[in-house]
Amino acid sequence: MPMIFEQQPRESAKAFAAFKAYLDMGAERSLEAVAQKFTKSSRLLKRWSVKYDWQARVKAHAAHLSEVERKAIERVAVEKAVEWHQTHEAIRRTAWREAEETIAMVREARAQWLAKGRTPGWEGMARMLELAFKLKQFAAGMPSEIKEVNTNIHATIDVDWEIAIRKAYGVVDAPPAAAASAPTIAPPASEPAVIDAEVVPAVEAKP
Repeated sequence: MPMIFEQQPRESAKAFAAFKAYLDMGAERSLEAVAQKFTKSSRLLKRWSVKYDWQARVKAHAAHLSEVERKAIERVAVEKAVEWHQTHEAIRRTAWREAEETIAMVREARAQWLAKGRTPGWEGMARMLELAFKLKQFAAGMPSEIKEVNTNIHATIDVDWEIAIRKAYGVVDAPPAAAASAPTIAPPASEPAVIDAEVVPAVEAKP
């Protein structure tokens, strides 16, 4: 089956040629322009336009071009992605190979030092091994740095701290009338309590 914007089974060659000219005119297309180009009457061109649904065929052609363009872009993107992956893969393989060779060199040097009874140069070996492991991390796609993440956990404790502090420090609750005033602190148990007494003058006894 032909696509809708291609020549249809019952569409004459002249009618399709007129439609193709109409389609190729782009945004400035008009039935009058096609009629002048083919020296046909505007009435005939209008009849063909209605019979073969030129407007729907123009929209279908535009949608088809958009789909073709989208697929072309996707194909290019996939090709670039594959090419980029292949490049990265080659670099990673090289990094892994270099890391293996570096580790082998460290092992060989350490074995030679130990065989001669010498103390290996730990600092130099540590630097080489650090480089080797960084190369391996890159080759394996692992992060080169590990950052510590501190997570603060907040919990709600159902404790009346005011009551607990009052009990611990011997704070006496103030009476309701003086609730806004400063609390009275009871004296320690080891010290005698001081009691304020009103001094009453002695009454002289009558004879």
